[in-house]
Amino acid sequence: MTVRPIRIFGDPVLRTEADPVTAFDARLRELVADLEDTVRVPGRAGVAAPQIGVSLRVFSYNVAGQVGHLVNPVLSDFEGEQDDEEGCLSLPGLAYPTKRFMSVTARGFDAYGEPLVIHGTGFLARALQHETDHLDGTLYIDTLTGDARRQALRELRRVSPAPGR
Repeated sequence: MTVRPIRIFGDPVLRTEADPVTAFDARLRELVADLEDTVRVPGRAGVAAPQIGVSLRVFSYNVAGQVGHLVNPVLSDFEGEQDDEEGCLSLPGLAYPTKRFMSVTARGFDAYGEPLVIHGTGFLARALQHETDHLDGTLYIDTLTGDARRQALRELRRVSPAPGR
């Protein structure tokens, strides 16, 4: 079992668009295994490859006891809206109400290159959107507006060390 360390806010890999996976080989399957081991840590709902320092379009999820992964995800069929508290392993200790679609379909591939479709509602839909955002270099705090955004940015400045410290 390989639980990989999580990259924290300030690491440039979190703000870089991840590269598409082009080789469905043993190295990819090892990455997927590491992602799934890492997301199995209690309290974790998802881990994207950039969060463990790998700039590839892959993530794992652990929702309601279901652990899975998706390679090169594309989201579609957005419906409804939810506005619940959201946090992120790369922004430890922070959580803010974040608008997401209530229902979404994620299409991509498994670790062997076989097509995979995941229909998510509620918390699974939130996790699919959150992890796909990571692959685009986007953090959930980027979607916040108004007072919530100002509060999140203040809190980030408070808890994040200044460069050079």
